[in-house]
Amino acid sequence: MSDTTSQPTPRGFLTLADIPVADWPAVWDRTRALETDRLATTFAGKTIALVFEKPSTRTRVSFEVAAYELGGNSVVLSTDGSQLARGEPVADTARVLASYCHAIMVRTFGQERVAAFARASSVPVINGLSDQHHPCQVATDLYTVREHFGRIDNLRYAWIGDGNNMAQSWLEAAGMFGLDLLLACPEGYAPDPDHVRSARAAQQASGRGSIVLTTDPREAAAGAHVLSTDVWVSMGQTDEAQRRIDFQGYCIDPALLACAAPDAIVLHCLPAHRGEEISGDVLDGPRSLAWKQAENRLHVAKAILEYVMRPTVVR
Repeated sequence: MSDTTSQPTPRGFLTLADIPVADWPAVWDRTRALETDRLATTFAGKTIALVFEKPSTRTRVSFEVAAYELGGNSVVLSTDGSQLARGEPVADTARVLASYCHAIMVRTFGQERVAAFARASSVPVINGLSDQHHPCQVATDLYTVREHFGRIDNLRYAWIGDGNNMAQSWLEAAGMFGLDLLLACPEGYAPDPDHVRSARAAQQASGRGSIVLTTDPREAAAGAHVLSTDVWVSMGQTDEAQRRIDFQGYCIDPALLACAAPDAIVLHCLPAHRGEEISGDVLDGPRSLAWKQAENRLHVAKAILEYVMRPTVVR
């Protein structure tokens, strides 16, 4: 009988903090190497399961191409095309996928659903998106900032819009890396107070960074080096008409961009609704890095895959 107690716990990536702060520079350095050399063979003969309970463009394509360019394979599983649609427990699906594949990426609703996959899986689980966190995207955003400015510290970050999963992953990043982050959200749309408290506690412990919540987009944008936003209405939200009323004035347009630092960049995780959360002339203009940011999803996905499946690659 095999000694299962000697098996290490699989290293997953459910939130940004699942990769320690000290390891992120090596992960981003590896990202740069993988961006330069698109074809590697680190995953020859390995397969990642991609589980989608929400629609996807960038997450799906980036992870499928990442697996291929690392020399491996991917299997895409949607809710409608699996037994999850018929009520199979997440734990049962996770156990079976783990017996076939070497890692699992999940894009779903509640964070607890991702955590349930991770608890039942014997292989690493990656959070491709949940309603509470979007760690792969914010890891990519930070890499994009680092690639452009040469650093992520000593910069001023502004989040304009909904206090959603993106805002909450930005809060986590601010706590971990000691960033100066300002979030401008309409009344009633601020991030979860627990996430704010946790990020501020992390900053207090390290003695670095600041977090300011405001309802004034101009206050957040003033002097900012990085302006980020997301759609006003996310998947599954039913209060679309009311949100479009409440978010008036929260568009990153030329007037708001003029409040930022002279060398400011604009990020958007996409898809974008031009004329709502961002104007077309800003999104498609010279200060926007949204398209490079989208491309970087692929390179960061590869580095994260290597980290969770073969941590020695980036050490």
